[in-house]
Amino acid sequence: MSERETMEYDVVVVGAGPAGLSFAIRLKQLKPDVSVCVIEKSSTIGAHILSGAVIEPQPLDALLPGWRDNPPPICVPAGPDEFYLFSKTGARKLPLPPGMHNHGNFIVSLGALCAWMAPQAEALGVDVFPGFAAADTVHNDDGSVAGVRIGDMGVAKDGSHKANYTQGIDIKAKVTVLAEGARGSLTKVLVKRFKLDEHSDPQGYSIGIKELWQVPAGRATPGKIVHSFGWPADTRTYGGGFLYHLDGDRIALGYVSGLDYSDPKYKPWEAFQQWKHHPLIKPLLEDGTILSAGARAMVTGGYQSLPKVEMPGALLIGDTAGLLNVPKIKGTHQAIKSGMLAAEHLAGKLDSAGFDAKLRGSEVMAELKKVRNVKPGFKKGLWFGMLNAAWETATAGLSPWTFKNKADWSSLHKLGEYDEPIRDYVQRTLPPRDRLASVYFAATEHDEDQPVHLHVADTNICATKCFEEYDNPCTRYCPAQVYEMVDDASMPHGKRLQINAANCVHCKTCDIKDPYEIITWVTPEGGAGPNYQNLSQRRPWPTARRQSNLVDISHDRPHGSGHAIRCDTSALYTLPASRRFRRQAGTARR
Repeated sequence: MSERETMEYDVVVVGAGPAGLSFAIRLKQLKPDVSVCVIEKSSTIGAHILSGAVIEPQPLDALLPGWRDNPPPICVPAGPDEFYLFSKTGARKLPLPPGMHNHGNFIVSLGALCAWMAPQAEALGVDVFPGFAAADTVHNDDGSVAGVRIGDMGVAKDGSHKANYTQGIDIKAKVTVLAEGARGSLTKVLVKRFKLDEHSDPQGYSIGIKELWQVPAGRATPGKIVHSFGWPADTRTYGGGFLYHLDGDRIALGYVSGLDYSDPKYKPWEAFQQWKHHPLIKPLLEDGTILSAGARAMVTGGYQSLPKVEMPGALLIGDTAGLLNVPKIKGTHQAIKSGMLAAEHLAGKLDSAGFDAKLRGSEVMAELKKVRNVKPGFKKGLWFGMLNAAWETATAGLSPWTFKNKADWSSLHKLGEYDEPIRDYVQRTLPPRDRLASVYFAATEHDEDQPVHLHVADTNICATKCFEEYDNPCTRYCPAQVYEMVDDASMPHGKRLQINAANCVHCKTCDIKDPYEIITWVTPEGGAGPNYQNLSQRRPWPTARRQSNLVDISHDRPHGSGHAIRCDTSALYTLPASRRFRRQAGTARR
């Protein structure tokens, strides 16, 4: 193996989400001579950014003061707010919690926001490279983080090198900024290596499943915001839905399920589809069409689960750190603030030391502290959670106690050790018909002749212990039907695990909820995964172009989707000359 080629920057940022791009923009505003590189695993900026969101604009005002004169493609001023408690057949309208008043806010597509921010970062001299996945970190002799390693391209499923094999380069930097989003693969390793969570509770997560619909003219009310809780979740499962009315007769809708649920038979994707059939929701969608769909884990542990956000040579920002405000259902403003705060810290000296104290002493943490007990309160059931939320809101979080969090995987009950809730579900008529059809709307794409990026440490556990104790919950919590138990007479119970990795929408749920902690999500080849072009209203991105031979294939699965998938058979990337990764070791474009 030849020695890896190297590029050098002052700072490398992993992830071109709101946090990473805000950091890069702010650092170049303060220190124009500092060289900054942002790498992004998706094929184009915004392609992996699922969430449509209601954002508080103040941090964006501070970062880009003139943004309102040239807003991102989807940017609808917030209008009327509604908040409901759902039953199967009805809804009770409730007063809005203080954190959910959205006057002055905006409904945006985060993918479109990121695609809009990236050229502004480039205009300041930031190098932005989509289509390149950071597969590992590199380290100095003293163990400190020295940068990241881009994953190799052109590796076959059996590990051999294909004709177009290209070895990934090392990007070395004085500081590495992790802005990977929830459950970042590099962050997970670094947290363990540097014991960053030694003095914090385990991080908590939820899964958000979302669709964008085109509805008949006149049904959408641009700016209208609806949130609900209650049905179809039982009183022991944290869950709720949202509707954001956009312009152009479009509605973004979704359902969030807390991954601390205990019912091993729970199906987050099915809960979302049931919610769509509520009498308040279904009439909006009938005769409409799905434009796009997807799923992504959300970080919801809050104040008590925040790890140390600095380590030698690197720091954590945004959802990678865990800054989402759960009661507000907002995290973008926190991500932008943390990115700007990190930039201001490094502008003084390119050294990660001291950033943890800076973040914890900021308004970012003050906001999380006020609401630290709201989400954990729902672990004791819906009604206690509501009363506790009211108390914590009334006291502005001044309770002398802090509820503890535990790892989501540990909350799952074994078969026969819990009372299965009554599923008061309805017959579904709205699309999609099943999870495989939903994958089609995510436009996910992986070259199938590459190593499987979902590592199961011991598949015998799946066929024996997990089958017996939990009936293989991965076949239910995965929103893309990646995991299947298929017939195999040689196995003790006649079933073995099959991994349909090409279906993966990169939600990371399996890495979080597996009760044996034997599933590890790692990055596939750069550019692979979902393409939320409609959810993101993505603009064409010129930086990385894929030149490949494309063929139509049908996935051979026991429950085959029947969809023709355009599959990249060469996975060869080229860059325009003006934007090419400099191949000389130890150099960087400035």
